[in-house]
Amino acid sequence: MAATGTPRADAGEPFDPPDVQWWSPSPRLAAARRVTVCGPLVLLAVLAAVLATVLETGCLWAVAGVLAAGAVWAWWLIGRQVRSWGYAEREDDLLVRHGVMWRVVVVVPYGRMQFVDVYAGVVDRMFGLAKVQLHTASARSDASIPGLGPQEAARLRDRLASRGEARLAGL
Repeated sequence: MAATGTPRADAGEPFDPPDVQWWSPSPRLAAARRVTVCGPLVLLAVLAAVLATVLETGCLWAVAGVLAAGAVWAWWLIGRQVRSWGYAEREDDLLVRHGVMWRVVVVVPYGRMQFVDVYAGVVDRMFGLAKVQLHTASARSDASIPGLGPQEAARLRDRLASRGEARLAGL
């Protein structure tokens, strides 16, 4: 029998399943991303404005304006992107969601996890952040959770590894 297109009353939205408590990354993730994206744009805008003044070239003012507008737009967009991230631990799987224009929900069954990494780059460490990266047999289903505090990243890594090991042993 073909499905009708009418949702069940108890069905949740595909990006917000019912009875799921979502956890968000640290707000410091937005600050870290803004430093790495908006900082260079602002510096280039200032450089273009200085050169426009020194060289008396009008087109450099346009370049400075475009760069400044790009920095303002990136500042706003980064805030939206960071707020879109979330993760939820359920009984048998981990949910990771993100995206503003293209929303994505990745469901990673604990029994399919091969290993879990914790990563922190230079900027991440400056802001006290880490990223948990999940690896499965399928590269398409790998998921990552950025913007976690180091203690939360270590806790999540250990918890996911033990749950994955328990589910794998049960196969």
